[in-house]
Amino acid sequence: MSAIPLRLLPDNSTIGTDDSLSIGGVRVAELAAQYGTPLFVYDEEHLRARCRAAVNAFGAGNVVYATKAFICGAMARLAHEEGLLLDVATGGELHTVLHAGVPASSCVLHGNNKSLDELRMAIAAGIDHIVVDSFDEIDRIEKLHADGLPLVRVQLRITPGVHVHTHEFVSTGQDDSKFGFNLNNGDAHKAIARAQSSAALDLIGIHCHIGSNVFAVENFAEASKVMVDLFSTLNLPGLTLGGGLGVAYTENEEAPTIEQWAEVLQRATQSLPAGSKVSVEPGRSIVASAGVTVYTVGTVKPIDGIRTYISVDGGMSDNPRPVLYGSGYEVCDPARMSADRTDSARIVGKHCESGDILVDSAAVAPNVSVGDLLVMPVTGAYGYSMASNYNKVMRPAVVFVSDGESRLVVRRETYDDLVRLDL
Repeated sequence: MSAIPLRLLPDNSTIGTDDSLSIGGVRVAELAAQYGTPLFVYDEEHLRARCRAAVNAFGAGNVVYATKAFICGAMARLAHEEGLLLDVATGGELHTVLHAGVPASSCVLHGNNKSLDELRMAIAAGIDHIVVDSFDEIDRIEKLHADGLPLVRVQLRITPGVHVHTHEFVSTGQDDSKFGFNLNNGDAHKAIARAQSSAALDLIGIHCHIGSNVFAVENFAEASKVMVDLFSTLNLPGLTLGGGLGVAYTENEEAPTIEQWAEVLQRATQSLPAGSKVSVEPGRSIVASAGVTVYTVGTVKPIDGIRTYISVDGGMSDNPRPVLYGSGYEVCDPARMSADRTDSARIVGKHCESGDILVDSAAVAPNVSVGDLLVMPVTGAYGYSMASNYNKVMRPAVVFVSDGESRLVVRRETYDDLVRLDL
């Protein structure tokens, strides 16, 4: 196979005269030497460009960033600076965003099982609005209002009955879903009527989310038509069209751009009454391709007649997606970027699991050796945010790069961090 396609790398990636990879003007080898590996590296200008593309299409305050994809203080501030609202689904995500200095009025609370404490925290902090997911949640909000908390703005999450082409674990818009009020069985209309009559809720709109990593823009058009038809009967101010736009992870994948996705949603909503507020959720497309993971090779194990195993110093603890979803990735050697990847190997982690596989059959440059670096592109979403301490490994550091400078935004964990909760 030929060299890795540059389109899979962050926008501001360059290959030097020595065939080495730089991101944001900084050589990957220098980042690894300074910060260690495994290491998450984000192209900051790439992040800002994706935020701006969505805001240019829909306006500031109408784009909601899914913090579950990747959140830390620096990312929360960046999204807020670029005019995005932040979708938080737990008290922990909300606390992280508030700790970063982002006001609660720039946050939206999601989640299918919000606790009484999480709802209390969000309402007391002054959340912009809550996306209500169940009748039980309405009960909780009404209890909090009866206890003295103020009226809260809400949208209702509607399950539109749309099936999308993505992994079943991240498909959310079908009738059989743990999320939202089902439209086809009448629950959605019951919830709308109850919210409109409640003294605790200010119903400002309806919301849908059809799934994560959706590639087919026609799926968004289908869900949008269902939601627009419903919205047009309700005399409400706002409609949120969620569902995460997909990204290409491997050489043979193609994904729509934010601009192409925006054009589909804009066409689908052009019949709405003048003044209707249309909000969107671009999902992982803001961060996924902005980030790479840098690993160091620790073991190369050829097994004659079977395969070669290349073990790196991370694995399922920093990227569980291959184990969870069978997700595909590519790898490259940042010191030999133009080299044809003519060899094949299984890229595995250091964990005590045979299933700790990052790439089942990876194309690699010849003669990968112990001590070499490997870069895995498109790990900016659901890598750091899903990272664990399995086998008591330390979660990696996170670095932002821009204009030839790097800055540490999340330090690497230490051994002391691993025992700080022990009593």
